[in-house]
Amino acid sequence: MRKPVGLSTSTSRPEPPTWRWAWHGWANALVLGWLALTVITATGATAAEPWLAVHLFLLGAVTTAIVVWSEHFSVALLHAQAPDRRWSAARLALLTAGQAAVLAGVSSDVTVLLAAGATVVTAAIAAHAYVLLRMRLRSLGGRLAPLVDYYLLACAALLAGAPLGALLGLGVGGAAWHERLHLAHAHLNIGGWVLLTVVGTLFMLWPSAVGTTISGVTHVAARWCLRALAAGLVVAVVGMLAGSPLITVVGVGGYAVGVLAAMVPFAATLLHRRPVSGAAWLLAGSIGWLLVAVVADLVVIASGASGDGLDRLGPMLLVGVIGQVLIGSLTFLLPVVIGGGPAEVRRAREHLHRGWAVRAGALNAGVAGLVLSPAADWAGPVGLILVLGVGADFVLRAGWLIAPKLARPGVRGRITAFGSAAVLTVTAIVVAVAFAGPVPLDEHASGGAHAAGSAGARTVEVALSGMRATPSVIEVPAGTRLVLSVTNTDSQRHDLRVDGGPRTPLLRKGQQASIDVGVVAADVKAWCAVPGHRAAGMALTIKVGGAAAAAQGHSGHTTATGPAPDPGAAYSTGFTAHDAVLPPAPTGRLHRVELPVVDKEIEVAPGLRQKSWTFGGSVPGPTLRGRVGDEFEITLVNRGTLGHSIDFHAGATAPDGMMRTIEPGERLVYRFLADKAGAWLYHCGTMPMTQHISAGMFGAVIIDPPDLAPADREYVIVASELYHGEPGGEPVTAALRAGTPDGWVFNGSANQYDGAPLPAKVGERVRFWVVSAGPGSRTAFHVVGTRFDTVYREGAYLLRPGAGAAQVLDLAPAQGGFVEMTFAEPGGYPFVDHDMRHAEAGAHGVVQVTR
Repeated sequence: MRKPVGLSTSTSRPEPPTWRWAWHGWANALVLGWLALTVITATGATAAEPWLAVHLFLLGAVTTAIVVWSEHFSVALLHAQAPDRRWSAARLALLTAGQAAVLAGVSSDVTVLLAAGATVVTAAIAAHAYVLLRMRLRSLGGRLAPLVDYYLLACAALLAGAPLGALLGLGVGGAAWHERLHLAHAHLNIGGWVLLTVVGTLFMLWPSAVGTTISGVTHVAARWCLRALAAGLVVAVVGMLAGSPLITVVGVGGYAVGVLAAMVPFAATLLHRRPVSGAAWLLAGSIGWLLVAVVADLVVIASGASGDGLDRLGPMLLVGVIGQVLIGSLTFLLPVVIGGGPAEVRRAREHLHRGWAVRAGALNAGVAGLVLSPAADWAGPVGLILVLGVGADFVLRAGWLIAPKLARPGVRGRITAFGSAAVLTVTAIVVAVAFAGPVPLDEHASGGAHAAGSAGARTVEVALSGMRATPSVIEVPAGTRLVLSVTNTDSQRHDLRVDGGPRTPLLRKGQQASIDVGVVAADVKAWCAVPGHRAAGMALTIKVGGAAAAAQGHSGHTTATGPAPDPGAAYSTGFTAHDAVLPPAPTGRLHRVELPVVDKEIEVAPGLRQKSWTFGGSVPGPTLRGRVGDEFEITLVNRGTLGHSIDFHAGATAPDGMMRTIEPGERLVYRFLADKAGAWLYHCGTMPMTQHISAGMFGAVIIDPPDLAPADREYVIVASELYHGEPGGEPVTAALRAGTPDGWVFNGSANQYDGAPLPAKVGERVRFWVVSAGPGSRTAFHVVGTRFDTVYREGAYLLRPGAGAAQVLDLAPAQGGFVEMTFAEPGGYPFVDHDMRHAEAGAHGVVQVTR
């Protein structure tokens, strides 16, 4: 008959009971201190970030508990000698200092402190892993010895995840890498460091809490489970960092298989004996939430969902799994390790288990409420109250149990000194967080935040998306009372904090909040306070300007759309200019084309990237070409996030049918007969059209005139205005209404053909097809250093060879045509919009002529 597994420290040289009691008293007092700080922070009574509450729990309480208890369990599982408590205390003190530095560094935005803290935490965990590995290698093994491998792999996961967290906090890689680093860091730290430890511990702790023996299938299941969890985690993290959804799904799927393998012995234990204690029921609840959370994680990752989908995973993992395991484990273990005799252990158990059914029910109901909070506004606050109430109750009960042990005399002074220092450290952090909060606005808001200054009041729309705040610069006259209307259009949650002033709550996608900055008298900065977001670029500056800054758009909103692009700068490495070459018309009379609507980030000027709404993923969209009499069948597929439509000027059809707006995920077939020659515009026809066209939704259709002569080279140029900012945002809308673009461009990006000139040779006939997309500006196309001998505009020749020459092809918005020329000698020939404001603001390129 198998004997029940004991969890006491059986060593070759047993520790005196008072030493062990004192060690666990002080070490677990540190865990309780972090838990207390988590509860205080999460109540919202302080100005701390939600991030801070989560990391006080995970990095503080949970990590400390893992270090303390994984060492304890490893000694028991390996029948090893307990490490010298002085060195254990030193490692734990080092860990505590690193934890405090990381939390303080991120909260205060001091990157040096963050980097130093991450380094110290990594060193402490590396030292802890070394101790465990040394015990594992020196042990004689045993049936349960392989469970220590879970702790070793958990340490490896944290050692990999900590540097990623530091990179995230420092904003390394900007917006492009933020989401990758965030997912990889979260999965390594939670799925690796925490859950590997949890699963490995539950194999022995779950039967002990239930009061039965370990199932016979545990040993086999534990081996297969560890392999699947480790392999799945590695593959998933590689996929996340590589930006590959397929690899990520395969990895998360493998991890889920490992969790399912663990469920076999867990279920076998449950079938053998029903839980009767509060500790056992809490552990049972954590196992149930673990299964739900891992499956939900796989579904969210596989579906590509974000926002609310990811938000729902947090409560399941943080409270449902990790919180319940922590409280359930300590409820079961603390009476044993702090000892005092059978009667005292029995009283301690009764004290911790009293009213367990109500507390376990409230905790799990609270988790359910937090999970449902995105769908029901009332569920979140109720769930948080239940969870924090249970957490506070446990901290008080466990603290009452531990406190008398800490006062016992005769214990090694060094252990006592460590305990005092560690608790004082946590107390200092508690005080700092409890009393930290927004200080009153300084001079830029003096004189009364609710009294309009001499320059009047101003409301500015601010959009948060893609690690950017748009506009990134807001100019107002001195004395303006400024209100920021902040909308989060991103899948991640963001907020906005004004330096030394007010802030918004944490906003989910689509949520909006207004903050009254007050009367502005000096420059001030604002940023997203979610750790790492400011460093990644989500910040804005409020600048005090002169009278010019007082220009307002519609309804008193600013027309600023961000910093003006610099056409003279260099494009980013890897940038490829839009292909301006126009291929010959394809053979056949029927042309079938699938044209997807895609939201895509485009580099619209050197170093200036922004979200665009596109046909086919480019600005302009693909150029279509045919001959008079050809038929076009265009299948429009809306893969964007808003409703869109399409309008082909080259055809004649009723607008209320094929030009109707289709919603995301829908398809529409647009058919037209190209019965007239010309250079035609196509564009999105969804209102307001200015927004959709200015965001990039336009392209050209070239229908050859029947008598079109051959040319050696043909290029197509689509001229348009450039508005810097979030498509559809208020700053862009105001600038469109005022007719004040940030620039003018050819084929979607400013001056792109300066660095990638269009080639030609001396004596070749070169034809430029030009379409003006607007939405509001005319185009005066001109090639410097040559003249046009052929001009075709709006379906008619204005000039043919031998009848003179022309210098400009002048086009109103939506007009098109072509010009032809030859070059007499080699050199660089600029082509420009001869409205020089347009040329100097991006509508410029070069034809490079060679022999």
